[in-house]
Amino acid sequence: MNCQDQRTGKGWAAYLGDSCEVIKAIPDNSIGYSIFSPPFASLYTYSNSERDMGNAKNDEEFFQHFGYLITDLFRVMKPGRLLSFHCMNLPTSKARDGYIGIKDFRGDLIRAFQAVGFIYHSEVCIWKDPVTAMQRTKALGLLHKTIVKDSAMSRQGIPDYLVTMRKPGENDDAIAGELDHFAGDQSTFQSNGRLSIDIWQRYASPVWMDINPSRTLQKESAREEKDERHICPLQLDVIERGVQLWSKEGDVVLSPFMGIGSEGYVSVAMGRKFVGIELKKSYWDQAVLNLATAEVKQVDLFTEPAQAE
Repeated sequence: MNCQDQRTGKGWAAYLGDSCEVIKAIPDNSIGYSIFSPPFASLYTYSNSERDMGNAKNDEEFFQHFGYLITDLFRVMKPGRLLSFHCMNLPTSKARDGYIGIKDFRGDLIRAFQAVGFIYHSEVCIWKDPVTAMQRTKALGLLHKTIVKDSAMSRQGIPDYLVTMRKPGENDDAIAGELDHFAGDQSTFQSNGRLSIDIWQRYASPVWMDINPSRTLQKESAREEKDERHICPLQLDVIERGVQLWSKEGDVVLSPFMGIGSEGYVSVAMGRKFVGIELKKSYWDQAVLNLATAEVKQVDLFTEPAQAE
């Protein structure tokens, strides 16, 4: 296994290294579920490493690099099991792309996974507050002054997506049983009778408007000012729903872009095993702390996430 370092705990392993290399050591047909956020092509800079897919010169280079990983993701997934990736479509800029608009990054990812044999299984659109996005990005299309000046350049906000792909074949280890707790903004949910049905009716919606955007693992200690412009930990509500729906206790959950360990934190707390790979050491260090926290405390997912000591 080509990694720079590794840490293990009760039910988890965290590897520091290039996911395209480390994943080679994972056995065929061994992963019960995978959930992660891939790098958003060249939109954000996560590190200054030449191995970082986010440092691609263009979309073609990114998908060439990412394609090597997708091939191995197909290999390691169990037949009939699922992989979910979190993404968004990408805004363009005149400076970088020559025009102002949106790239269909979500669709490009889906087609890349289909190209190696995955089946396009499901997707959900995750609502994001356009006012918050406007304040953070100052995107021309979201500004009210654009409506006043020329509304032909106005646009809606860009949502997140959780896209789920399936490896062909029969799932010989059924994920059976009713849903026993609701993951999401608790103030919006009330059971009217049979709990599992009430939960499923919310999860089955093609648009999730009940995700708490602030419920993420703490991240400030993972920042490195000299090469960091953005860090975007996936909301714990989203991870928990994926793990709850598409894995069972004892399954191995994989994140090839572990970041600060959000997917592992939820997986370990929910009785799954976890394998995570991360290229950036400051993120990996924080992930190890977060995984140890989940292991020791067996976190109550209805409370605020514990901060690493």
